[in-house]
Amino acid sequence: MSAYSPSRHRFTPAHTAKTFNRIGYGAMQLAGPHVWGPPADRASAIAILREAVALGVNHIDTADFYGPHVTNEIIREALHPYPADLTIVTKVGFRRGTDRSWLPAHADRELVDAVHDNLRRLGLDALDVVNLRAPGLEAPEGKPLGEALETLARLQRDGLIRHIGLSQVTAQQVAEAQRIADIVCVQNHYNLAHRGDDALIDALAAQGIAYVPFFPLGGFSPLQSDTLTRVAAALRVPPMQVALAWLLRRAPNILVIPGTASLAHLRENIAAGALELDAQALADLDDL
Repeated sequence: MSAYSPSRHRFTPAHTAKTFNRIGYGAMQLAGPHVWGPPADRASAIAILREAVALGVNHIDTADFYGPHVTNEIIREALHPYPADLTIVTKVGFRRGTDRSWLPAHADRELVDAVHDNLRRLGLDALDVVNLRAPGLEAPEGKPLGEALETLARLQRDGLIRHIGLSQVTAQQVAEAQRIADIVCVQNHYNLAHRGDDALIDALAAQGIAYVPFFPLGGFSPLQSDTLTRVAAALRVPPMQVALAWLLRRAPNILVIPGTASLAHLRENIAAGALELDAQALADLDDL
């Protein structure tokens, strides 16, 4: 296995001048348990962000409803003033209830306030990419996004947002959104064991639109598979490293954003970019 070079895996989405190293970092785990409150060790969280950037990460995924507010404040403390090539992608469309619930927030005023909250806590004049999180924790078939997208498009015209993305959406919703604004990325649930978006990934690749799988390693319940374990053992690497390497091979427009609160796991995740999967390993994983 060769040493990892960030330039080995790069992608420039259509409608942008930004080039992403395809292994990024998802900041959700920097908040406390159940994505609520501060982390047990804030200094460790700051160290992880700084190490991620030092290892070549130039794409950090966050949201002001993580914590709430916690991850954005830690990102600012760790990295501001930000490196010129760093892209911070945030999400709007949810707020947290006092009971730690996840509440849809798609009204015009809610979205405007969310964008300004992200700007203030991240210390930015404009947000690089804002993903609109579709209503509900599961993508609703055909649920219209028009009014919410119109709000983000207006904020884009005002210069507060540079690019717009979508999260937890169907192909139908992507098409609807593209009638309102240029879409640079889609962030949906996808990994080795959850492949419902295969057709969407290929369609987006043909348009030069980034696809960012959330829960690339299974989420709160890590991926478990005898096949994955066997392939990883043959390669003498951790199974989660193999799962990330498979995603990088799946399509050129996939950007992975594994999150972790461990420096050791961060380094393992980044090293997935150098992992070679032979034809037999790929075949076994494809059949998983």
